[in-house]
Amino acid sequence: MGGYYEDKLQGNRLKRCYEIAPPRIQQYLKAEIQYIVKNVRPDCQLLELGCGYGRVLRPLAQKVAWVFGIDTSHANLKLARTVLEDRHACHLVRMDAVKMGFSDGRFDYVICIQNGISAFHVDQRTLVRESIRVTKEHGLIFFSSYSTKVWPARLQWFEAQAKAGLVGEIDWQRTGEGNIVCKDGFTATTVSQEGFTRLVRGFPVDVRIEEVDESSIFCVLTAHKAT
Repeated sequence: MGGYYEDKLQGNRLKRCYEIAPPRIQQYLKAEIQYIVKNVRPDCQLLELGCGYGRVLRPLAQKVAWVFGIDTSHANLKLARTVLEDRHACHLVRMDAVKMGFSDGRFDYVICIQNGISAFHVDQRTLVRESIRVTKEHGLIFFSSYSTKVWPARLQWFEAQAKAGLVGEIDWQRTGEGNIVCKDGFTATTVSQEGFTRLVRGFPVDVRIEEVDESSIFCVLTAHKAT
């Protein structure tokens, strides 16, 4: 984890990205959280990978008994502590998602949504393996990426971020087919349904992949003990 998001797009700058999101993207962001809320039980512990400034954890803290968030950015975690100061069942830790300090089978749910699987720019198989490790047997792991159906709104969103100086100017010659490339080195790729199927192959999990709100591809894993 880290890289561009840790060096250039963190704290209030990251928060500003979400504040300027166009209506269709706002709908997508809410739909992802609603999907998680519908699929978790209240008496459980949930971990968010790459929690940023607490945007997702805040509503989930009203549903789940205990929520934990990890991030590699000091600025993100500092802002998250302010955003979540009235949510007493929230715990925030600076930690790398591909090398977590939690014990095996610690959490009922692990979530990595809003395209974290791509945005972290880490080895994706390692990220999946580590997420399974810290999840209880029969616990659920949620990964999400963008649906191709939301591409026009997603591109509009990144154009707005570039105009606001939050990311670099879009490199139109290299942008397309779900991938956004900026001239300052920022890249935003995606994982398709077929990509998720290949990515989780061989792990001790049951797999469910579905499209949500015509904007997200969710890959939901049910963890099992390796045999």
